[in-house]
Amino acid sequence: MIGNQAQKLQELVSSNSTKKSKKTRFIAITSGKGGVGKSTISSNLAYVLSQSGLNVGIFDADIGLANLDVMFNVKIKKNILHVLKGEAIVSDILIPITRNLILIPGESGDEILKYSDEALFERFMSEAQILDKLDIMIIDTGAGIGEHIQMFLDAADDVIVVTVPDPAAITDAYATIKTIATLRNDIGLIMNQVKNQNEATAVYEKIKKVALANIGDKLNLKLIGKIDSDVKVSSSIKQRALFSVLHEGSNVHKDIISIANNIVKNLERNVLVSPSESGLSGLFKRLVKHF
Repeated sequence: MIGNQAQKLQELVSSNSTKKSKKTRFIAITSGKGGVGKSTISSNLAYVLSQSGLNVGIFDADIGLANLDVMFNVKIKKNILHVLKGEAIVSDILIPITRNLILIPGESGDEILKYSDEALFERFMSEAQILDKLDIMIIDTGAGIGEHIQMFLDAADDVIVVTVPDPAAITDAYATIKTIATLRNDIGLIMNQVKNQNEATAVYEKIKKVALANIGDKLNLKLIGKIDSDVKVSSSIKQRALFSVLHEGSNVHKDIISIANNIVKNLERNVLVSPSESGLSGLFKRLVKHF
């Protein structure tokens, strides 16, 4: 089964890569509260997508807890703020994880906005072109609905909310969805730490029902996938490793591949758009609107 899923992902990527005028697709992954597995999902998703042949970047915008370095078991010395201050160049901060996966140590949106020196910004944009070949950039945002987080949510092509089947987490996820709905109608949901697909679907339907009643029927809330509750996930984190690497072929690995499949299908949308909106420079072209 795992082989079929992985092959399906490869085929989706292959059929997609023949299209021209593609640009980087920016996918923001967020949550209503911390501790729901957002960064775990972001890192494993980025890895699985990169294994399918896509060029993937993962931008760490969750500065309060910046733990992607732990997930990938790497050391971060400098981040994007050092580049914007002129204390480093873009290539200094990039951390290759695999051949097709690059970690971009970020900063929170409000910190980035403090450094809007035009000359430095232009140099940054020029240097950032080395990442223009990225097919996907996953933005691991902070939890909650702060203004600097909304900046990244507004800049992204897709926004995915991660939650768990816990009443407090569900309440926070709904509040986040309500805020995101002021920026866009299409929102994805990943249910983490669930018993099975039935529980994931039941919680999703509950959130969707309340959201449609209070936000309106323009909202298009989609269940992108689920991750089962599994000790393999927590044990992988303790080992500073990805569960999709340590436990290849497990149910949780199948879950993350299924989510990746759904994301790759979405890549076919909005393909013929400006190729200038690629990579890290493309992300900042969108963020600069907030300057």
